[in-house]
Amino acid sequence: MLDSMLSVLFALWNQDFSILQSPGSAALIYSIVAVLIFLESGFIPAAPFPCDSVVVLSGTLAAVGILDPIAILLLICVCAALGSWASYLQGTWLNRLPRVQGWVKAVPANRMAQVDTLLGRHGLVALFSARFIPVVRSLLPLMMGMRASKVNKFHYFSWLSAILWTLLLCSFGMLLPLLPETMSKYITAGLMAAPVITLCLAIISFVILKVRKANTKQVAKVEVVQK
Repeated sequence: MLDSMLSVLFALWNQDFSILQSPGSAALIYSIVAVLIFLESGFIPAAPFPCDSVVVLSGTLAAVGILDPIAILLLICVCAALGSWASYLQGTWLNRLPRVQGWVKAVPANRMAQVDTLLGRHGLVALFSARFIPVVRSLLPLMMGMRASKVNKFHYFSWLSAILWTLLLCSFGMLLPLLPETMSKYITAGLMAAPVITLCLAIISFVILKVRKANTKQVAKVEVVQK
């Protein structure tokens, strides 16, 4: 069973349709796609998972008849929304910790009011935009869990953004078979690599900021000593 799951997972990564078309692979594809979407949408450590490209590839598999279009659309929508809900619950739990509450209380009240207003007015746009950005996809619902007071409004934004995200990427995937095979493979490969590249850039930027901050403090200490 594990060997079959690994072979399907590698086939998804390498776009090996000969393996994906084998009998019995459809059930494994549904399971793997569901797990990847849920984990990447709900847990920050799963950010490197190439979920955008998996959704696009799922649309392609539906277009060529390997997957059922309605079933895969519903599966991705539900897993994406449930993943965001899991991230939201993490935010509500973190908000109960004394240290986190101290950080929140340290922020000026007017700033927190602005955050609440932005989340209320632009929740759908924010969640929809975050769906396309690794880390932010699971980080924003977590922040909403720490700040949003109306759970019903979060569910509305979460489910609607999940539906729009799924329809957009799956529709794009369904159009890929109409393109030349070489071009469609390059596009899918680029989508696969995009989350890893984005995460690496974020880590590099974070390290650069830390190094600059440390250098600034060191220079300030030297100037104080010289005075």
